Formats: sequence, C-alpha cells, structure tokens
Amino acid sequence: MSGRLEKVKEALKDYEHPLLEFNAQAAGEGVDVLITLRQPVEGIEPYVFSLHPREIDHSQFTWTFQNQLYNCLHDFLIEMFTRNPQRKSY
Repeated sequence: MSGRLEKVKEALKDYEHPLLEFNAQAAGEGVDVLITLRQPVEGIEPYVFSLHPREIDHSQFTWTFQNQLYNCLHDFLIEMFTRNPQRKSY
C-alpha cells in the first residue's frame, strides 16, 4: 500500500458515523475517498472525491482533510434528495 493511501486510511479511522462508511483507494499518485451508506439504498451511488498528492503531503493535511470530508458529506446528503424546490422533475 502506498504511503499516501496509508495516510488517508489512517486519517479516516478518526471518523465514525452511524449511517455512513468511509474508505479509500489508490488513484494514480493520489487517493480517492469513498463515502457509502452502511445500509445500501437503491439508486444511491457511493460519493467519491479525489485527493491530489500535494493535498496529502501538505503539513495541514489533517485539518484540510476534515474540512473537505465535511463539505463532501454535505454534498452527498444533498444529492440524495428525490424531491426539492429546485428539482422540478417530480
């Protein structure tokens, strides 16, 4: 396992959620972070975001990773809406 992948997987160990699971996989020199539901729901795909090597290697990685993870969690949950005022296809 690459050093960057290991670093991200170690960082993910600090996060536990009753509804979501977190994982990481190598993506070239960077790492993809996957967010999935613990109990799958039809039509809900995993949310994936990529970390570039410079982000993982940065001295402030722990803080910037938390910020990015929380922003992506927000986006993931918003994308799950099946109906909202902005989505007029219902």
